[in-house]
Amino acid sequence: MTRKYFGTDGIRGKVGVYPITPDFVMRLGYAAGKMLANSDSFAGKRPTVLIGKDTRVSGYMLEASLEAGFAAAGVDVMLSGPMPTPAVAYLTRALRLSAGVVISASHNPYEDNGIKFFSAQGDKLADEVELAIEAELEKPMDCVSSENLGKAHRLRDANGRYIEFCKSTYPNELDLRGLKIVVDCAHGAAYDIAPHVFHELGAEVIAIGNQPNGFNINDKVGATSPDALALAVRANHADLGIALDGDADRLLMVDKNGKIYDGDQLLYLMVIDRLAIGPVPGVVGTLMTNMAVEIAFQKLGVGFTRAKVGDRYVLEQMRERGWLLGGEGSGHLLCLDKHSTGDGIVSALQVLSALRRNEQTLDQCFENLELFPQVLINVRVPTGFDWQKNEALLAEKIKVEAELAGKGRVLIRASGTEPLIRVMVETADANMANSLARRLAECIPSKQA
Repeated sequence: MTRKYFGTDGIRGKVGVYPITPDFVMRLGYAAGKMLANSDSFAGKRPTVLIGKDTRVSGYMLEASLEAGFAAAGVDVMLSGPMPTPAVAYLTRALRLSAGVVISASHNPYEDNGIKFFSAQGDKLADEVELAIEAELEKPMDCVSSENLGKAHRLRDANGRYIEFCKSTYPNELDLRGLKIVVDCAHGAAYDIAPHVFHELGAEVIAIGNQPNGFNINDKVGATSPDALALAVRANHADLGIALDGDADRLLMVDKNGKIYDGDQLLYLMVIDRLAIGPVPGVVGTLMTNMAVEIAFQKLGVGFTRAKVGDRYVLEQMRERGWLLGGEGSGHLLCLDKHSTGDGIVSALQVLSALRRNEQTLDQCFENLELFPQVLINVRVPTGFDWQKNEALLAEKIKVEAELAGKGRVLIRASGTEPLIRVMVETADANMANSLARRLAECIPSKQA
């Protein structure tokens, strides 16, 4: 059964355009609340849900709408204020709450927003649960009696609790003393958290992207615009830089020379570090994972499989196989022995512990890994456009694959969060990859943003 509202990472869209409207979000809160209230897991007790958000101005409106919907369903609400997505997952689990909700559009611009849910265990909801919520949305909204209405209150010291959790994932015998680190918070949810984590572990921290105003989230800063971090690292003569995105579940890093390292490379470094401690049975990547990383894992004797793009699908494969490490080139990295979901700060600490343990700089760690050139072109299309029915694109894809002759890859897919078709070509020849990707992109009827 196809989901109507939920995509690969919750429900997301432009604020004020259905479904990211106050009335829909209130009904969504009510529908999710009814699911919880009627669940056998909470029979005889009132469910409590944690709501966190990033720094978008629309978060105030959507928070109030969700709160009203949950209250009408008889569900209590705890409000954390601005809080990274993985922090909500952690706090939901740590406080033994019924569910967690994050108001965020992650790496998207401030005009967008979205809603994503976590289970009581800090996991993203399974498809069947999202389908059940959608089914509840089709029913009329009601309201419990006045004596059964939900209540809301603020969660005290949510930041401090999460900071301590992040620090607990870093080895006790190591610290960050002597390191100068630039931390780019993307003017997002980690602006008052991430700098403290690295500082309290001993690093000298220079924070950028830490002045949110409701409108500047992800704007020329953060993991989607790492050039700002590269510039700041060089200007401050720092040892390295850490870039998060708006809700702090992505991570990119920069070395002292300003070179940018993506999620594929950072995942490789984590695996190398773990191998020095013990066996790593396997790693989950995605359809976008660079071929050079896959080949490197094969040489190391580490199993590798590709999931669909989206950290939820990476997580599904990891759990199915019992593997602990996985991730995406975009910077979603998962270490299931540290956290139940992707966490930019926790992932950065795993990389930093590898550097400290091996007494290496970031650039030294990648001397034996040369990524294949990978050209990605995003084409904005009308909502609902199905590229698999575009005969011109399908015919060109066959021609391009023939030209690659097994020495590269073509991947065409629809974004799960935006009306985009993503075209990727990967091969050893950068010029060839660029030319072939453009040929494919030109076959797609684009829509101006």
